[in-house]
Amino acid sequence: MMQNVKSHIEPLRHQMVERYILPLREGGSLPLLGEADDGFKYVIKMRGAGHGVKALVAEQIGGETARAAGLRVPELVTLDIDEAFGRTEPDPEIQDLLKASQGLNLGMHFLNGAVTLDPYANPVDEAEASRIVWLDAFLTNVDRTPRNTNMLVWHGQTWLIDHGASLYFHHAMSDVEKAALTPFPFIKDHALLRKASRIEEADAEMRSRLSPALLEEIVDTLPSEWLASETQAGISETEMRDIYKRFLTQRFENSNLFVNRAIDERRKILI
Repeated sequence: MMQNVKSHIEPLRHQMVERYILPLREGGSLPLLGEADDGFKYVIKMRGAGHGVKALVAEQIGGETARAAGLRVPELVTLDIDEAFGRTEPDPEIQDLLKASQGLNLGMHFLNGAVTLDPYANPVDEAEASRIVWLDAFLTNVDRTPRNTNMLVWHGQTWLIDHGASLYFHHAMSDVEKAALTPFPFIKDHALLRKASRIEEADAEMRSRLSPALLEEIVDTLPSEWLASETQAGISETEMRDIYKRFLTQRFENSNLFVNRAIDERRKILI
């Protein structure tokens, strides 16, 4: 069952990180588990890791798009790390990461007791699998494979995590229109493609739940600090927001391109 659909997008809650607990070395970007001043634990995606704030931008756009469409995503919050945080950390790699991540980072509510979803062992019904495949083809998310599903099972339900590898076009920020119209061939590696027998139906449903206006609202909630720190020569923060909006809107309005490719790729693996 899908969750209630958002008709309006609110900015993420903002908290301060008070306690660093441990590194989560399963991910390539070395997220940390920490506790914020609201008393909750979060998986913290760090601005100083890997692809920097672009991964945080992709995480917020991807997670909030999934949530707006009614899929389950742990709550995302913005988390501040001040310059004194982690000074006593003995691991030099983590110490460097904390220093490079002062300022605004992204936190995902920690689902205590959740386990990684195994696409072969854990049940995901065909309708939900089809909606998740649609979402990842739309977002050009290359990181939901059988080796790394980025899905959790929590209280018997499927939860989506880690959308930081989505929107890979923005690492070059060139030819946005061409990127928006890609059929996304990497969908062939999706962990749930075999189960996604209702992709056309999912297309109709997701298009009824999302809209260009809602996608633009999601982009508008991105922190200015992230966009300002990633501005490239001649591209302002306002122009960067416009780039994301154009990409998402064009892709949404031409969903038949990636839907047809997903259906074709699924047919191939079933032969």
